[in-house]
Amino acid sequence: MTNKKPKSKKPKIGSSFESFLREEGTLEETTATAIKRVIAFQLLAAMKKESLSKNALAKRMSTSRSQLDRILDPDNGGVSLRALANAAKAVGRELHVELK
Repeated sequence: MTNKKPKSKKPKIGSSFESFLREEGTLEETTATAIKRVIAFQLLAAMKKESLSKNALAKRMSTSRSQLDRILDPDNGGVSLRALANAAKAVGRELHVELK
């Protein structure tokens, strides 16, 4: 005899969050912001793992500390893919971008 719980027969109420953002016209902007925040978080985690300071990472990237601060700022969406890829490479990672 199995101990499976019966599936809920309650209907969904409302739309998905993605549908809500699409209806509000902010899905693309919100998605881009979320992706940038994840990349910034991953870069900071890689820095912490390697015990890298911001100054040391900026030196590895041959850039300024202020440019690195812009890259690591989760709310700065104006950072180029080249800058993100360079930062990823400097911490031993690769940046992957794809279209769906």
